[in-house]
Amino acid sequence: MAPTPSTTMPKFKSKFAMHRDGHTNPLVWLVAIICTILAVAVVIAGIVVFIGYIAIHPRVPVISVTNAHLDLLRNDYAGLLQTQISIVVTAKNGNAKAHATFSSITFNLSYQGQDIAMLVAGPFEVPKNSSKDLNYVVQSSSIPLTPDQMEQVGDAWKKNEIKFDFKGAARTQWRVGPFGSVKFLCHLDCDLMFRPINGTYVPSKCTSKSK
Repeated sequence: MAPTPSTTMPKFKSKFAMHRDGHTNPLVWLVAIICTILAVAVVIAGIVVFIGYIAIHPRVPVISVTNAHLDLLRNDYAGLLQTQISIVVTAKNGNAKAHATFSSITFNLSYQGQDIAMLVAGPFEVPKNSSKDLNYVVQSSSIPLTPDQMEQVGDAWKKNEIKFDFKGAARTQWRVGPFGSVKFLCHLDCDLMFRPINGTYVPSKCTSKSK
């Protein structure tokens, strides 16, 4: 009578993990030690960046509209609007211990939902506790207005008060020691108000919020 085959699955011993005497292979210990060293290094680097960030007593970099002027505002009976606006945007680094880098800078100027211009700037660095001005002169082509918008422009002349929408964003970065950096994203969303009779700018709090 033929022997009945065994239903028990064969067992294999890992040659990598264990020796015959039951002790762990030295290679496993080596890999574990290397992983532990790497984990500790990551933790230490994070602590160093955090301590460096606290040590420089940070004031978040901001972008603000610090001055502006309505150089031209002209509308006709055909519903076309022409305008020219000078805008000064200031990038401020109030940190006394670290330089700040500003990049990905874009602003959009519009009136009553009608885009006038997109303003941009290349990356630049602002020294410690300093600022840099960006000077824009925005000259629009003829902007077609709806009847409601034409009426609003007429009211603006009567009230001697007109508003433009100014929105934008910029990325900022501080270098914290040799191990890392701190990054922020600045958002700017405000109204630019002018007196159309003489073009003067009505100052307002137009400063970015960071996150």
